[in-house]
Amino acid sequence: MEVVVDPRAGFCWGVVRTIQIAEESLQEGKPVYVLGSIIHNPRETERLERLGLRTITHEQLPEAARDGARVLIRAHGEPPSTYRQAWELGLELIDATCPIVAKLQERVRKFYLQGYQVVVFGKAEHPEMIGVRGVCNDECLIVRSVEEALERVDFRRPTVLFSQTTMDKKAFAELAEALRHRIAELRVEAPEEGAGEFYAKDTICGQVSGREQHLREFAAACDVVIFVAGRASSNGKVLYEVCRSVNPRTYFIESAGELCAEWFEGAQRVGITGATSTPQWYMHEVARYIEQRFARG
Repeated sequence: MEVVVDPRAGFCWGVVRTIQIAEESLQEGKPVYVLGSIIHNPRETERLERLGLRTITHEQLPEAARDGARVLIRAHGEPPSTYRQAWELGLELIDATCPIVAKLQERVRKFYLQGYQVVVFGKAEHPEMIGVRGVCNDECLIVRSVEEALERVDFRRPTVLFSQTTMDKKAFAELAEALRHRIAELRVEAPEEGAGEFYAKDTICGQVSGREQHLREFAAACDVVIFVAGRASSNGKVLYEVCRSVNPRTYFIESAGELCAEWFEGAQRVGITGATSTPQWYMHEVARYIEQRFARG
């Protein structure tokens, strides 16, 4: 049985940037805390904690101030209230917000101040959306489906539609089309069709949507696909479904210990891939585990 790790899987550039900032900050000697899990992958979080990174909650910010620690803002970003609290506590912040997320926040605030009804395709309690809600006084509508949007959106108002950066591009397009038929003045802030680079109006990260065609080809070329991601990873859920739509023998795991022998019965080629928050080093560990436990004999 051949076990192949997808060479194009692994961290997106926004996550690479955040991890690099964290590692460099830890080398400077002063304690570094991160506000919330730095990445939706427990293996990578554990690795960084071994280097000295400590994960805290908003309620623990006063403790960080007493410890003289610097606090890292992760790639998901934070609402303005977090920056105000840090300033009041005299905390030094290390801002590693993904530039695409920062651009989303900037544009949401711009249209909110212009009086638009702001609709965002996303998950209201996702860390990224908590930051977005903060820049518009929590006066945006965050919806997860066409049905929810049709129930909640006021079709009489000028409206702008955004997306959380890690949502499915096809589902977003379906939502946009449904609203276009009902709202006279609708602006859709989304990637231009076929755009491979970051444009000012992108709100779905091309590092997520750009992997979809490759994943379809990768999954189709394998008998079995093992998709490795943290269970809290939003883009992991999206990309897993892309694989499973092509290859029904696609299995989602967070750790190698979840693998089952029956998944590999009759398989000649097993592919390992993952989310934009899944480190390459851990996918290779999963591959070695499969080779040692299931590929012999």
